[in-house]
Amino acid sequence: MTGERLSKAAVADRALRLADEEGLEAVTIRRLAKELGVTPMALYWHFKNKDELLLGIADHALADVRADQTAGDPWQKRLRTVIETVVRVFQEHPSLPGLLHAVDKGQTESFNRATNDTLALLTDAGFTVEEGYWVAMYLLNGCIGMVSAQPGCPPGMSADREPEWRRQKRLQLEAMPADRFPMMIELAASYRVEPDLDHYYTFYVDLLIAGVEAMAASR
Repeated sequence: MTGERLSKAAVADRALRLADEEGLEAVTIRRLAKELGVTPMALYWHFKNKDELLLGIADHALADVRADQTAGDPWQKRLRTVIETVVRVFQEHPSLPGLLHAVDKGQTESFNRATNDTLALLTDAGFTVEEGYWVAMYLLNGCIGMVSAQPGCPPGMSADREPEWRRQKRLQLEAMPADRFPMMIELAASYRVEPDLDHYYTFYVDLLIAGVEAMAASR
């Protein structure tokens, strides 16, 4: 393998894909070296141990999360772009929430840059830096929850099983006592069709932005 192919970014990218496919526990220096067709010693040039490797993966995964501080757009529009980018990254990399809990993300350049960019937007909105940090963490956790709670069949279920899963879910809700759970029974109808994920994500981002805007307006 050439030095160009075995760049730090290439190693982190393959490790991230391995984590997404098989879980974080599958990511070891030895396993990764095998995947890349090199000896474990070749990887220590970039990462001294697994802790450094996990930090490198997190840094690589968040590399696209940026806010253009020089743009002429209002802070709301730039903040929406940041949120939508974070959501896309979590959709593409299901291992990322667990990874961010497993490492000190404050040691990664990309996380610190994204946080700094977001704080700049939120101070433009009228928050103090400390309040802005609270808002940024709220938004980060909201994005994680948004992706993990995505409507539809549970993760790992094959697409051909989804119609039956939705049918069973609908019947379960319809069987609830009507005098106690009328709204839950009404909700059952939503399981007759596949969820509109585009609407779901647009609605959720609107909800997050609306909350921040409402609080900013009271400043």
